[in-house]
Amino acid sequence: MKDFFQHIFIYNQDSPLIFTRFFFWGFFAVVLAGFSIIHKHKALRNAYLFLVSLFFYYKTGGLFFFILIFSTVTDYGIGHAIYSSSSQIRKKLWLALSLTVNLGVLLFFKYDYFLTDTFNKIFGTNLEVVTHAAKWSNEMFGTHFDLGKILPPVGISFFTFQTISYSIDVYRGLVKPVKSLLDFGFYVSFFPQLVAGPIVRAADFIPQLYNKYSLTSREFGYAFYLILKGLTKKMFIGDYLAVNLIDRVFSNPASYSGFENLSALYSYSLQVYCDFSGYTDIAIGVALLMGFYLPKNFNSPYKAKSVSDFWRRWHMSLSSWLKDYLYIPMGGNRGASTFTYISLIVILGFVILLSGKLILIPIIVFLAGVIWLLTRFFPPIKLTVSTNINIMMTMLLGGLWHGSSWMFVIWGGLNGLGVLIYKYWKKISPYQNKNVWYVNTWRIFLTFSFITFTRIWFRGESMQGTAELLGQITRNFGWGHVYEMIVSYWKPLAMLAFGLTMHWLPDKVKCAYRDWFILRPLYQKIGIASGIVFVIYQSVSSELTPFIYFQF
Repeated sequence: MKDFFQHIFIYNQDSPLIFTRFFFWGFFAVVLAGFSIIHKHKALRNAYLFLVSLFFYYKTGGLFFFILIFSTVTDYGIGHAIYSSSSQIRKKLWLALSLTVNLGVLLFFKYDYFLTDTFNKIFGTNLEVVTHAAKWSNEMFGTHFDLGKILPPVGISFFTFQTISYSIDVYRGLVKPVKSLLDFGFYVSFFPQLVAGPIVRAADFIPQLYNKYSLTSREFGYAFYLILKGLTKKMFIGDYLAVNLIDRVFSNPASYSGFENLSALYSYSLQVYCDFSGYTDIAIGVALLMGFYLPKNFNSPYKAKSVSDFWRRWHMSLSSWLKDYLYIPMGGNRGASTFTYISLIVILGFVILLSGKLILIPIIVFLAGVIWLLTRFFPPIKLTVSTNINIMMTMLLGGLWHGSSWMFVIWGGLNGLGVLIYKYWKKISPYQNKNVWYVNTWRIFLTFSFITFTRIWFRGESMQGTAELLGQITRNFGWGHVYEMIVSYWKPLAMLAFGLTMHWLPDKVKCAYRDWFILRPLYQKIGIASGIVFVIYQSVSSELTPFIYFQF
């Protein structure tokens, strides 16, 4: 009995509370049972969901839930301070404090080990990172955290961006501060989207805290459909590809032919989509069952006809966040601003730290001086240069949001370069306005292939591994053995073809089978769901794979 209660209530780092575990659905059933009793009392409902969300985060991330509480309390107080300040200067100071605290916490947990290691390389010191919180957790709870490495709390980037947007929106007058700390805590920690998004804006979600609960029959069917769709994407397609092809190839690219490496690379593009969009499908469905609406996060991104179009369809809550809170404040397409130069300094600082070479400082200063002189004495090119810098800074910072390594800098830079190249290509392209199937097919395939190519640096385990993967594709493709390799890998390749075919189906076809399911009687929905879940878990051949974006 003791072991049973420990399994339920005590955090186990090897068994997080994630959507793909049966334990989560038991947890959710209990949450819904309590919710059904108190849902008419809004304040009690919000407090209840805040508490169960904290429990969910504790079971998923352990004692890091204190970081979530700290972030919640801090931004709740700062939001009220911004709103009640009588002068614009005070409002700006309070906003600056919110940004400093939130970004400081994010930098500490995501970049402290990297910054310490870089400092040691540059100055020849021997500083060590010691995580005292991990030491305390190991002593008190028997966990096994590595004391020499700071692991970021699960989903810290998501809830940090969420609290930052709240402070900025209060400053801009787009939303009034939340009166109740429990209500605000619920907004920050709502468990379906807490650890991997979508990122929820205060102006969109906070008004829902005070709405009466309602759920139509169609909304129930749609929520049920989204949950099944998300589980199928994640476990049936994404995890199968990861276990049977992707992980083994990326762990040692040199041991596999170029054909196998290329197959793993395209499969990874599908896996990361199925994994991430599958999570958000489930999150949106679970939230909808409780009467709350989360924003759409994906819109068939591999149907995009350009890199710009792709980023309007992929991780839409982050893309719109970067646009509204980074790209536009930097000046957008209107030119550079003070924030542009601040962002540029941050990016260049990270580049210098990543390289570990102080000699880059005078080189960068010289290049910056040349650009400044060109824009100073040739005004016509000033707007073009400033706008392009804003685009590139946004994409590079988006890359660094994922992690502190050259891999993410290169990934973000390549995507920024793709956006800039398309920006000029579309002005001279003879196919830009041609809406015929063969042109659209070519543009979609080219965009998908480019995005897949950039993911070499997103997924690669090291720069050496990335170089080996590219080398195998370009120099050791294995053309003479392609047929044998197709026969050997026919199952994962068939899954890849199945997943892409489902993704590329026309929207009207997808809407048709979605609506067909929604209109089924409840007993048929349950029967269909039971069959799908049975097939999904029959396909699981190893320990459940964690969601990729949990690490961000």
